Amino acid sequence: MDQEIRFKVLTLNCWGIPYISKNKNERIKAIAEQLSSNDYDVVCLQEVWSAKDYDMIKNKVKKKLIYSHYFYSGVLGSGICVFSKYPIQDVMFYQWSLNGYVHKIHHGDWFGGKGVGLCRLRVIDANVNVYVAHLHAEYDCENDEYSAHRILQAFDTAQFIRMTEQGADVTILGGDLNTGPDDLAYRIISGVASLTDSCSTHGNKGTSECANNSYTCRKVANKSPQGKRIDHILYLGSKNFKADVVNCHQPFPDRIPNKNFSFSDHEAVETEFKFTRGVYEVNNIDIRSTLKEASHVCSEALQNVRKQRFWYSMMSIVLVIPIIYSISLDITFQSIGAIIGLNITKFE
Repeated sequence: MDQEIRFKVLTLNCWGIPYISKNKNERIKAIAEQLSSNDYDVVCLQEVWSAKDYDMIKNKVKKKLIYSHYFYSGVLGSGICVFSKYPIQDVMFYQWSLNGYVHKIHHGDWFGGKGVGLCRLRVIDANVNVYVAHLHAEYDCENDEYSAHRILQAFDTAQFIRMTEQGADVTILGGDLNTGPDDLAYRIISGVASLTDSCSTHGNKGTSECANNSYTCRKVANKSPQGKRIDHILYLGSKNFKADVVNCHQPFPDRIPNKNFSFSDHEAVETEFKFTRGVYEVNNIDIRSTLKEASHVCSEALQNVRKQRFWYSMMSIVLVIPIIYSISLDITFQSIGAIIGLNITKFE
């Protein structure tokens, strides 16, 4: 093959949490309509937590995106899925060993069993590895108790990509990575896996908490109108194929047609690639300082976990003592009652 291959990829966090996400049903239908009316080669979705939503999207887009796969995992499912115009030859899923805390029920990440999914595609005569991931959310930017979780998830994702990319002509990672271009977790993913940001030369427009999104609260929008760019499409070529970015932008309008709300609380990201025969020049980055920084953050997090474990143990003891005491009193009163009842019986 001497001609070039044009390959269009889209990623979107759909915010599809049943009973919690606002306007979920209407938004998921609008997302499916948007996908079916455009010509995408691959779509990577996150936070599709309902099997009905996945099936609905699948049926809506099947004329153009014939092939699809949902990565089932954990209690609720991983929430990630891939739709493809080209045959999916193989799939694989790696569940992260660290993904939040079970007692943080209001955050819910632990119950998702999240990880990184891989779909191997045959695109004309090129082998393309498409990865999709959704890293742990940042719930408090000032006191982020999950920074170590994201760092380890980023490292595991990068290692998984490195271990499975053999034989791939092009490697693509799409997803809500919950980390910005300057953040540590992002630098680990891009550095360890030698991935390039497809939107790095096409502006730095935010994808989350943007002022133009209907679900962004006014206080956050006023503080940072551009929002945070945490949804990414990263890529890597090979010794057989060059991979170049033709265009990268946010394809969805600010509002769903005839509605006063957005498609999601995140913005979709679309990248059009051009694959041509040739050797791709890999960006080899010295990541030793990055890994040292990550090791330091993880060490501090481990110390905090030990402190929390100690205080949780002390609180458990404090709570258990009154319970044991009340049980013992109850047993004592029952014994005294039984003795009194026995004595009364004797006198009678």
